[in-house]
Amino acid sequence: MRQTYRTESTVIPTDSRRPSLRPADARRAVCGAVARQAVPCAAEALNDALLVTSELTTNAILHGGGITGFEVDVEGCTVRVSVSDRSDAVPVVESAPDGRDRGRPGGRGWPIVCRLARDVEVAGLPRGGKRITAVVPLGRAG
Repeated sequence: MRQTYRTESTVIPTDSRRPSLRPADARRAVCGAVARQAVPCAAEALNDALLVTSELTTNAILHGGGITGFEVDVEGCTVRVSVSDRSDAVPVVESAPDGRDRGRPGGRGWPIVCRLARDVEVAGLPRGGKRITAVVPLGRAG
């Protein structure tokens, strides 16, 4: 028998009157949403979801002109994190032409998101900008 436990979606509004959401705020929202669910998750999996959240919010701040929306939703053993920003540009993996980019700062966040998330979707928004949604499996605490 399959049981689904769903929390209410957590939306943190962002607007011009309020400073932009910080990655730490987003991580707290994810922790809170996961804590409210009825199925315990593996600590390692929660850490993956928090890292994905940090990367998405940090990238929106650094490359997307700031965070314009954030939402976290927990259903069963998955967490869905959506981050919107002002940029229409789709994230890309950047590497040095010779492949020796280990000394270069940055450029590792998007590959981390793609590796840890089960699904990643980039969608344009009607009034410009984009929303990136990542679904991270939480597993079960054993």
